[in-house]
Amino acid sequence: MSADVGQAAPDFTLPGTGGQDYTLASYRGQPVVLVFYPGDNPAVCTTQLKKYTADFDEFEGVDAQILAISPQDVASHEGFSSKHGFKFPLLADTDKKVGSAYGVLGPVGFYRRSVFVVDKEGVIRYAHRAIAGLTYKSTDDLVKAVRAAS
Repeated sequence: MSADVGQAAPDFTLPGTGGQDYTLASYRGQPVVLVFYPGDNPAVCTTQLKKYTADFDEFEGVDAQILAISPQDVASHEGFSSKHGFKFPLLADTDKKVGSAYGVLGPVGFYRRSVFVVDKEGVIRYAHRAIAGLTYKSTDDLVKAVRAAS
């Protein structure tokens, strides 16, 4: 079972950076970009999240909230985020239940680099699950997906 375009986005509450819990439903009324990434500190993950931080104004321009999710714990996320100055929270899916609900777990249970755009009503309007995970979706692609969902 995985979350697909046109379906209600599976709700979740996860602990994250900044010492708080984040609940998807609390963002109703604005689009959300869910960025599932394999781990803190690998080169591609770091490059991807740094790029989204550099382009943060573009996401703000379409009123989109970014939530980045991976299986590492909050302590790992806090170190990773403070090292690179990410402008959005990193959420800890340590039991991988959210990754499973969104269908982003690979054959041996590792996160596949994936991104979803959830519209302001909580419906998935864009989904991309990478097979190899060596590349990531550009800010332009994601901003276009947010605009199309509005």
